[in-house]
Amino acid sequence: MRKGLGKGLQALIPETDTTPANEISIDEIIPNENQPRKDFDEEALASLTESVRQYGVLQPILVTPTDGGYRIVAGERRYRAAKAAGLEKIPAVVRTITEEEVMELALIENLQREDLNPIEEARAYRTLMEEYSLTQEEIAKIIGKSRPAIANSLRLLNLEPRVREFVEAGRLSAGHAKALLGVENPAKQYEVALKVMNEDLSVRETEKIVSKLVEQNRAKSKKTREVKKDPIIKNIEDRLEKALGTKVQINTGKKGGKIYIEYYSNEELERIIEVIGG
Repeated sequence: MRKGLGKGLQALIPETDTTPANEISIDEIIPNENQPRKDFDEEALASLTESVRQYGVLQPILVTPTDGGYRIVAGERRYRAAKAAGLEKIPAVVRTITEEEVMELALIENLQREDLNPIEEARAYRTLMEEYSLTQEEIAKIIGKSRPAIANSLRLLNLEPRVREFVEAGRLSAGHAKALLGVENPAKQYEVALKVMNEDLSVRETEKIVSKLVEQNRAKSKKTREVKKDPIIKNIEDRLEKALGTKVQINTGKKGGKIYIEYYSNEELERIIEVIGG
């Protein structure tokens, strides 16, 4: 992990930094095309715009020089609000930062401030892992979360694409999404997601539905395996069950197999041993 990355923006703008912000023309500033945050809450942005219109931009944004202007590293919401409020200039701290660091810091800033929806957050973690070779443990340390939390977030990317869009749009919470991951069949997962939204079900209610589906699938799979079992093996199981007086299951493989004999008490085990011993 590169030096300073774990400190996020503080690595570039320490609390003791007294460097004055520059007033930069908004027309000279361009957004970061790799900004991990894709959706900006319109209502929150409108509120920020009104605040900027009345009081100005109180906290400078962070930019880095680029061809013919400056690129935003942090503070895109303030930039958008200032532009919407009709400001011609915006206070900005200018730092020379590599392209790689721009992306890293944009990801980390959003993650630390929890500005991303669950899917954007998961994608940000994946980007840090795939493009910057960070481990889940390193990301957890940077963000201040546990490694299992990072792993669970990444699992959301396995959701059925339409369900993923529901989460991204805020129609399903991260809790609902994690519960739906238990439904392995994509079509069924989408069906359950629709039910959850249409009936406004809680996370707990969703978990109950998923748990019931999982149990049904297990029972169905077991029944299917029994139906497909070799009739000769099934006949042997029946004969053994009759002889031993208990449930017997034979699982065969390419070069052998296993016999499972059920018993429900020590006394019954002794009885079965006596029968086998003749």
